[in-house]
Amino acid sequence: MTVKLDFKQARDAFEAYLDEYDGEDEKIKLKIVHTYGVVKSAREIGKRMHLNEEDQQLAELIALLHDIGRFEQLRLYNSFSPDTMDHAAFGAQLLFEGENPMIRRFLPDPEFDEIIHTAIARHSDFKLEGITDERILFHAKMIRDADKLDNCRVKLQESVEAMIGVPQEKAREGLISPKVWESCLKKEAVLSPDRVTSVDYWVSYVAQYYDLNFKETWQIMKEEDYISRIIWRLDYKEKDTLEKMKILDQQMNDYMENILC
Repeated sequence: MTVKLDFKQARDAFEAYLDEYDGEDEKIKLKIVHTYGVVKSAREIGKRMHLNEEDQQLAELIALLHDIGRFEQLRLYNSFSPDTMDHAAFGAQLLFEGENPMIRRFLPDPEFDEIIHTAIARHSDFKLEGITDERILFHAKMIRDADKLDNCRVKLQESVEAMIGVPQEKAREGLISPKVWESCLKKEAVLSPDRVTSVDYWVSYVAQYYDLNFKETWQIMKEEDYISRIIWRLDYKEKDTLEKMKILDQQMNDYMENILC
């Protein structure tokens, strides 16, 4: 198979693109680290799948560009808040619109444009629906898994206050809202509007892993014990919350084992 993608060339172009932004800004730094973390996750998942070289490089290129809209979002609004824009749709627009689309900086050949556009534009959708092409759907699922996998690192390394907006001591307080707990019991990700309390946000960070697509991703989740480590990063103050988190921990690990068996 002749490979028409060159990840190294795309990475060099991405580094040149980053020169347009303040590399000393902490939010910019966080997003750069996340971008390369997602690339690493896509590489590891693809390696375990024994992807052919073309699909492997395509997965890594999509990972490299999946959050490109975030940098301009920060320039415009100094915020990652979804209230300011749909960063995924904006990123796809940034790459593909205009007479001289930016995507050509990263990939001269337009053959993969539809796959890249869809994967990036849809990577933060609550659910993937309506994609009928198998290869496009595969890469849309791949970037979602790689993104969530690196988010495990984020949830364990970054400050709770930076993620939730309250100190870690406050994040452990409060009860889980009924709609949030109902989603957990249904083994579903949590809808953003259903989150009310600080602990709801932490629960939603765990429940999002019900949306993982590939067995290979779950293998990494198990090896790193990510589910339990994220759940028990907080020391829950309310007895009811503590008991429910024990249930969620057991339920999600059982769910994972059923997938891997």
